[in-house]
Amino acid sequence: MKYTITELVSKMTLEEKAGMCSGEDFWHTKAVKRLGIPAVMVSDGPYGLRKQDPEADIPGVNESIKAVCFPAGSLTTCSFDRDMLRKEGETLGDECQAEDVSILLGPAVNIKRSPLCGRNFEYLSEDPYLAGQLAAAYTKGVESKNIGVSVKHFAANNQEYRRMSVSAEADERTLREIYLPAFETVVREAKPDTLMCSYNRINGVYSCENEWLLTSVLRKDWGFDGYVMSDWGAMNDRVKALKAGLELEMPSSNGVTDRQIVEAVKNGSLDEKILDTAVERILTIIFKFTEGRQEGNFDKEKHHRIAAEIAENSMVLLKNDSGILPLSETNAEGILFIGVFAKTPRIEGGGSSHINCTKITSALDAAKDLGLCIPYVQGYDLKEKNDAELLTEAVTAAQKAQKVVIFAGLPDAYESEGYDRSNMKMPENQNRLIHEVAAVQPHTVVVLHNGSPVEMPWVNDVQGILESYLGGEAVGTAQINLLFGKTNPSGKLAETFPLRLEDTPCYINFPGNGHTVEYKEGVFTGYRYYDKKHMNVLFPFGFGLSYTTFSYSNLRFSKKNITDQETVGVTFSVKNTGSIAGAEAAELYVADRTGSAIRPDKELKDFGKVFLEPGETKELTLTLDKRSFAWYNTGIHDWYAATGDYEILIGSSSRDIRLTGTIHVTSTSKPAVRVTRNTVLAEVMNNPASAEICGPLLEKVRKSLGAGDTQSEAANSAISSDMIQAILDNLPLRSIRSFGGITEEELTRLITEMNEALGIKDRK
Repeated sequence: MKYTITELVSKMTLEEKAGMCSGEDFWHTKAVKRLGIPAVMVSDGPYGLRKQDPEADIPGVNESIKAVCFPAGSLTTCSFDRDMLRKEGETLGDECQAEDVSILLGPAVNIKRSPLCGRNFEYLSEDPYLAGQLAAAYTKGVESKNIGVSVKHFAANNQEYRRMSVSAEADERTLREIYLPAFETVVREAKPDTLMCSYNRINGVYSCENEWLLTSVLRKDWGFDGYVMSDWGAMNDRVKALKAGLELEMPSSNGVTDRQIVEAVKNGSLDEKILDTAVERILTIIFKFTEGRQEGNFDKEKHHRIAAEIAENSMVLLKNDSGILPLSETNAEGILFIGVFAKTPRIEGGGSSHINCTKITSALDAAKDLGLCIPYVQGYDLKEKNDAELLTEAVTAAQKAQKVVIFAGLPDAYESEGYDRSNMKMPENQNRLIHEVAAVQPHTVVVLHNGSPVEMPWVNDVQGILESYLGGEAVGTAQINLLFGKTNPSGKLAETFPLRLEDTPCYINFPGNGHTVEYKEGVFTGYRYYDKKHMNVLFPFGFGLSYTTFSYSNLRFSKKNITDQETVGVTFSVKNTGSIAGAEAAELYVADRTGSAIRPDKELKDFGKVFLEPGETKELTLTLDKRSFAWYNTGIHDWYAATGDYEILIGSSSRDIRLTGTIHVTSTSKPAVRVTRNTVLAEVMNNPASAEICGPLLEKVRKSLGAGDTQSEAANSAISSDMIQAILDNLPLRSIRSFGGITEEELTRLITEMNEALGIKDRK
């Protein structure tokens, strides 16, 4: 590059600068040849390279190049393995270098608010900590190859219904605690080159022109220094979006919005410095790629094997009664495979992430590769036709077999970008098949292919269930290796499987009325909701079985008393108490016992995965910091960890807690909530600074209500001490005039003194 970025921008015409802020076509940025500014390509991800075939006649619509389809995000997150996600990112980064792609559009980290969201197969988790950690690992992997990512969809894109216009109505605490942290973690820990704005509005403002979101939160709070691009066709008001902090519009606007930017600068409604800053950010990322080119590697066979490895380490064993799994290779003829997906597996979802696979390995293919001759019958019609002949054939064959494995799940049409599911049910003909086969063959295993939770009316009829989600092009290899014990299952669910749709936290409010969707469940999404209500679920968050067993012991802390400015190490031992080598993902949850806010019973705050030989013990040390204990206090617009006790829970799942201990945290910050005439006494007395001032007056009020006086038995039964305390706790300060005998002027002076003690200057 002949010039610095600043010098380049100074040499560009107004029209050239405006042009840099939108695409040249569907996939490329604009070049400015006279200044040596190249065009670069972006391409769909996030679980494979969906690069548009240059021979296609309609950009963005027709076939993409042959590529490797890795498992979808719904599965890879179940690995609970940062190293595995980094490895996937590194592999995709190599592929991008080989194909001259500068930005991979992913990871997709939106929270799974409802199991009905049509794009949940692409998203990572219902838990923001888990989603953020694994997305950051993936991002570090991709960007280690000098390829940028575009973390999406920022923010609150939790449904497909009316996604281009609907307004997600959520309070700040809900956004900060649930829907923004995954993005925040990636920005702070992995420093991504770009973020992609969502289509929807947030509290009435389109994401692409939401200055609070793009500037106040993303840049000022989190320190993001890349550029923000729009989702394809998301632009509403180009000039407003540029002012808010959106640099690149995609795809091409055919010059329409470029001219709007030029006109706004000329008429003075847009400061040209804003445009210059946007162009500098875009050019910085462009030249980072072009000047840091690495040797590409698109070894499709090798990457196919990596896809299998990732799938093997992510699939979740949900049920294994009587140790029906693993299956025996020496008795393969006695095993029967039933179901279309054994032969033609569903490996990915529909929409912009759909990969044109190099090859697909089914379970039958993988079994043959091992030299296993396993009988197969179709069992059901994928178009959901109730075919009596197929059903009879399957039931008859199942009676003669020793064990049956049914490969079932959701057809392609059930899950896709663009629309949501209408229910959590599997096709009726598949449910009927499972019921009838299990009725004649007690040794039945179900292998599921689905992007998000399904109801399982047959769950008690079968002995085994393997959740393989959408396992990518090597899905069959992973399934066979797990079913036959060549790999020990180690995946854990990254989302709760509820018993039924009606149990879900947002059931009443999803997907809204078409104009708005209210997030009335607040911070109680997923397991946070089910645990708070002590509800039964089909399978809890973090759950997953193994062919071996693990014990936990020796919990200890580096400190038991800390301030909110300190970190604490949590160390414990995990032992493989079984006879088979395997990996265990240990989960650390924190429960707030201070009572300072309405909070979930517990929240995931760290995790670690460890591989153990039989009888082997290893120590894990996990780390907690202020955010591990804090909730978002909208009164101070900041994270606040109240003084008090916090219970540390170590578990094999969210509902299988093995070790507990307590840490005391002392807050160094004040929850500076202004005292007003309507502040209740309980809130005043909970803060030592205001309590000291108000205390003497409180005693006067207490006596005026009869507390402490000697009364008759009848009076005591009518006005108990508990009743008086409850009245006092809920008494607004303005009522002290009646019960404390003070004037309005004295009340005003008292409130001013308390606010000054809290560090708040009274507004005039």
